[in-house]
Amino acid sequence: MQAMRVNFNYEAASTHTAYLVNQREMGKSLLRLSTGMRILEASDDAAGLFIADQLSLVATGLQEGNRNISTGISALRIAENASGQIFDRLKGIYSRAVRAANDINDPNARAALQREVANLIDAIQKIGTDTEYNGIKLLDGTFRDKYIHYGARMDQVVNVSIADVRAQSLGAHIAQGLGATYTSGVADYGGTLTNLLNTTPGNEGALGIAGAANFRLDSGDYVRINGTTVYQYSGTPELVDAAKLAKNINENSNLKAIGIEAKAVNTSVANAYTSPVTVTGTPTIGEARVHLNFYVGDGTKNFTISNFASVDVSSVNTMGLDELVSQINSQASANGVPIVAMNDGGRLKLVTTNGETIAIEAEVEIINPADDGDIVIDYRQLLEGANIMSVSHDYTGATSYSAAVKVGRITIAANETFTLAYSGVSGTGEGLNFDITTGSSAIFSNLYTIDLSTNAGAERALMIVSKALQKVDTVRSQIGAVMNNLQSIFDAQKVAYDNTKQAENVIRNTDYAEEMSNFTSLQIKMQSTIAMLAQANALPQLVLQLLR
Repeated sequence: MQAMRVNFNYEAASTHTAYLVNQREMGKSLLRLSTGMRILEASDDAAGLFIADQLSLVATGLQEGNRNISTGISALRIAENASGQIFDRLKGIYSRAVRAANDINDPNARAALQREVANLIDAIQKIGTDTEYNGIKLLDGTFRDKYIHYGARMDQVVNVSIADVRAQSLGAHIAQGLGATYTSGVADYGGTLTNLLNTTPGNEGALGIAGAANFRLDSGDYVRINGTTVYQYSGTPELVDAAKLAKNINENSNLKAIGIEAKAVNTSVANAYTSPVTVTGTPTIGEARVHLNFYVGDGTKNFTISNFASVDVSSVNTMGLDELVSQINSQASANGVPIVAMNDGGRLKLVTTNGETIAIEAEVEIINPADDGDIVIDYRQLLEGANIMSVSHDYTGATSYSAAVKVGRITIAANETFTLAYSGVSGTGEGLNFDITTGSSAIFSNLYTIDLSTNAGAERALMIVSKALQKVDTVRSQIGAVMNNLQSIFDAQKVAYDNTKQAENVIRNTDYAEEMSNFTSLQIKMQSTIAMLAQANALPQLVLQLLR
């Protein structure tokens, strides 16, 4: 039984303590409701505060990362649009080069086209030099290995590099085989490719004599690009052929992957067609026939123009140019040989489909020998660049052969430098006749080297601009790929940001439904506590009943 005392009111003190606790909790609840924050200080939820702060840090990083992405995309969009402007001007240069490649243009027309090209090149140079974002140059080659930090953590970056697309850096690395023409002496053997190329002593073919080796592909001969063999002897000697080399290069997947391509052409416009077959000396009697054997490409495609000329003591009957053109086209079509003949203003013009080699062999068949006479074949009238010296066949001998061969021109080009090595297929004025020595790197030709004053210059310009277009297109596609990557990261991070903020919200912020229920409960407790405190304070007054 508790004694009755008046110096200390335990019930009032205990009720007051409960009141203070309820008042503190109600104050917190009221503050939570007014601020929306569940954790008002570390003591409210120490672990929750740490987790919520870390989530907040990540969310801040994601938000700032997305701002970085937006800035980066803005800069890249400027670079891509400027690259598109350069691409459009390159197309303009390309179209003018195509126009200039037409020999119908006179020098004045080509000069006008050259001036237009110069203006376009100047515009490209200015765009490449001046394009910037906030003072940072974008297209002059200095924007390399730049980082766009996208994430909330260390090293979450996208590396961006934009190649130099100024006019001085746009063009092609080119190795060119200029092609050569060779005129043989007279040989006793011919009529087949094997005989034409035979080098057996005593059985020398027309191309098997000294100085003709680089026109014949045989053992040990090769062409290599960046160490990859693209042309070599396959077991049977054949004519060196630019078309086959170009085909091998274009079909090589390794070279194609690094942008190396080749183009071969072979067009022959011979001297004026007058009398390609003549007789020298004063033969007394005699009769002979001249047949033309055509070998195209590697020489395995061939046909014969029979009775091209008939010779007797008093006259030489030579096939007319129009008839020769007709015969060549007819025989080529019938035998599937890729060559076309034309009468080009009184000159024999020969064009192969893909730049195949052209070899013309004259087979002089002596029917009745004659003394003191030679049959002369002037190859200058049959094949462009053939030796200026005519070839003489002894009228007194048996059937004999001579030949002229013209190798096509090949252009090997790439956006990046490459090395060219070769053996047995090219020399100075021989075979493929490359413009660089074996083992050397290709020569870079930029837009400023474009010269439209000749057909050859315009054709070369097409390759230069073609590679420039590829480079700019590659730059644009790379920029576009980076922009797409950044946009994907932006979208993913936006979702991550939303989810992270929600996770923080669950820990840090007030659940109003729960807190309002808690506040109401505390409010009722406060009211009850105050009422009970009043009752507790009244308890000592009971002692007065004992003192009456």
